[in-house]
Amino acid sequence: MTLQAAGIVTEYNPFHNGHAYQIAQARQKTGADVIVAAMSGNWVQRGEPAIMDKWQRTEAALAGGVDLVVELSGAAALQPAHLFAQGAIAVLATLKCQWLVFGTEHPDMDYDCLMAHLPSDPAIFKRFDQTYASLFQGYLREQTGITLSAANDILGFFYAVANQQQGQPLQLVPLARRGSQHNDTAVMQGTNYASATAIRAASLAGDWATVQPVVPAKTLALLQQESLISWADFWPLLRYQLISAPVTDMRQRYQITEGVEYRLKRAALEATTFADFMRIVKTKRYTYTRLQRQAAYLLLQALPEEMRPQPQYLRVLGYSKQGQAYLHQIKKHVALPLVSRANRGWQKGVGSLDDRLGALRTLVTGIPQDYGRIPIKKPDSE
Repeated sequence: MTLQAAGIVTEYNPFHNGHAYQIAQARQKTGADVIVAAMSGNWVQRGEPAIMDKWQRTEAALAGGVDLVVELSGAAALQPAHLFAQGAIAVLATLKCQWLVFGTEHPDMDYDCLMAHLPSDPAIFKRFDQTYASLFQGYLREQTGITLSAANDILGFFYAVANQQQGQPLQLVPLARRGSQHNDTAVMQGTNYASATAIRAASLAGDWATVQPVVPAKTLALLQQESLISWADFWPLLRYQLISAPVTDMRQRYQITEGVEYRLKRAALEATTFADFMRIVKTKRYTYTRLQRQAAYLLLQALPEEMRPQPQYLRVLGYSKQGQAYLHQIKKHVALPLVSRANRGWQKGVGSLDDRLGALRTLVTGIPQDYGRIPIKKPDSE
């Protein structure tokens, strides 16, 4: 029997009840035999370190119903929405997924209308009194009457754009998000759903009574037993780099433009915490998310040539029995190398950036991330 797969682009930072609901809906809406997750690795799209590492999050995803977890490389994961979407669509298309299922605030949004009015003149965004995102959204609203401001609406739109650009390899299946808004900072009492942002805050505070109702038991167990990290853990390393590095070196890093390196350097001298640093460097021109990504690029010493979102390999992080069968089905038809064990060649070649991302996390947690690690196999009993 030929297995059919539905893809999900995700971070599972951490895996919660809303994610489990999405997986159940994906199976119901598509009839797929296999759920494939293209999951960000140790750093996520907002420019933050994941609260748990990619292996811990893979374990939670498999327990929650995913059949195959493949890493979305750092070169795609640590990107603005349009490049993030390009990398994610390419990964799922290469893995022969038939559908892309994604949560959105407005599942009936007219993506075709929005795509027909994409701006072509870069001069539209050369103002410095608003963020690029605000200018972009305002332009589309003026042209179409459609408000594109909610986080998952924006990502859904860029999935549609990337899918069209790559020849529409995937059938898009938007689902209405369930529960709280994407960036809600508190867990509401009496509900089984909460944003990942709120769950991270409660977890880092050790407030397990608040976390328990909104995550599966496996996620709760992992959160309680693992080393949870945030930007605060990397702040001394970032601050040292910002203070010691010449601005000429900083300028060579990915997306360090418009003289922001001077502002970042001055703020590092003044700030004592990462939160202070972000408050000091914030301007009308830059969103917090963009500034966090720029901080990540500097911490990682990321070069422009390393940050191409198009995948060069497919790193398998874990699978169920069904996911393993699907891998066996597609392995001779996949155009990119399937990497199940990271060896020295991978570390020094196509995997060098992700190896560096993992090594940086190991500095903080002491847990090795890449060399010699093999995919997690979901126990048959789960």
